[in-house]
Amino acid sequence: MTPRLSGDPTIGERIRARRLVRGWSIRYAASRAGVSHATWSRIERGLQAADNRFMLAEIAGALECSPTELAGTPVPAADRAAVAAHAEVHGIRQALVDIDLGEPPSSPPPPIGDLARAVALADTLRQACDYAGANRLTPALLRDLHAASAGPERGRALRLMVEATFIASSVLRNLGHPAEAWLGAERCRDAADVTEDPVLQAYAAYARASAATACGSYRRGLALAGRAVDDLQPHVGRPGGAAMLGSLQLICAYASRGEKRLDDSRAWSAEAAQLASRTGETTALNLFFGPTNVGIWGIGIEVDGGDPGRAAEIARNTNPAAIPAGFRQVFYYADTARALARLRGRDREAVRFLLTAERLAPQHVHTSAMAQETTRALLERSRRMAGGTELRGLCERMSVS
Repeated sequence: MTPRLSGDPTIGERIRARRLVRGWSIRYAASRAGVSHATWSRIERGLQAADNRFMLAEIAGALECSPTELAGTPVPAADRAAVAAHAEVHGIRQALVDIDLGEPPSSPPPPIGDLARAVALADTLRQACDYAGANRLTPALLRDLHAASAGPERGRALRLMVEATFIASSVLRNLGHPAEAWLGAERCRDAADVTEDPVLQAYAAYARASAATACGSYRRGLALAGRAVDDLQPHVGRPGGAAMLGSLQLICAYASRGEKRLDDSRAWSAEAAQLASRTGETTALNLFFGPTNVGIWGIGIEVDGGDPGRAAEIARNTNPAAIPAGFRQVFYYADTARALARLRGRDREAVRFLLTAERLAPQHVHTSAMAQETTRALLERSRRMAGGTELRGLCERMSVS
């Protein structure tokens, strides 16, 4: 998918263009998506932000395309780091294609200790949302781990490959490349299956379910995560098992909501919350499962599920600082901003939350289609009220006009 630079169509314009190619009226297209024609019309005209992942997936399904084809991949030209992060995507894609465990490596590996340190550094960069830094390391790291998996340190190399492909999939997903994220998750599964470690196999299932939901395939994501929950239950006492189980339950809660299964979603969320009350805050597998992450997931689920008031309430009772990782904190601030932007009289708070998200993780915010849509909607309202100096500065940095 081609990154969307400043001046490219907005999501609403992309939706309108695809509808017109089909020769469909707004009323007919909206009926296919299961949304009101008035909502569809407002989105096309830029009067309503298309910053709801579930609705965007419904519209994309109606137009017979993927959500990312409508969202594009925003890359503000002024953010050199974000541009650099996207520039590395092709190399990562090639490396993921090349590291088939059924094929022999093309070069000898570095020492396994060096590879372990490189994987740890890549994950540190991911947690800080330094996607450019992580992506620079990834292609060579993946190939080196592939080579090491054929050597005397095969077992350790495979475990490191599970982690490295998970990192690659996560970063690619957050940059708006879900198909490549799926490929990374598939490679993660390949390596995990060879280890025969049930916790690592669940870890890979989490990566696949996350990539599937990013593609708008909530049913597939739910099936993958739900099956992994069942498979992991006998092994939950292993190191990292409880945190892995809770993380899978959160994916199930999110995917269920995407499938409009509200009761199931809330049941999965309740199970995760109950488990988190027993585990407390954890760092196992760098998933940071615990009460705080349950809250952060809940904010995203409710704002995409159409209940911004509930999302804002969860945010009030969640302290993101309890998780020492920017890649989770940024979701708290960005998703809360989306919720506040939909509540009457809360625009100033929404802007403040967006600015905090940007300070924490500029590459993440500047390349987030959802953040761009929220920012664009806030800018339109700000223009009508002739205010918003801080917001205009954010829009300039995100190339939103």
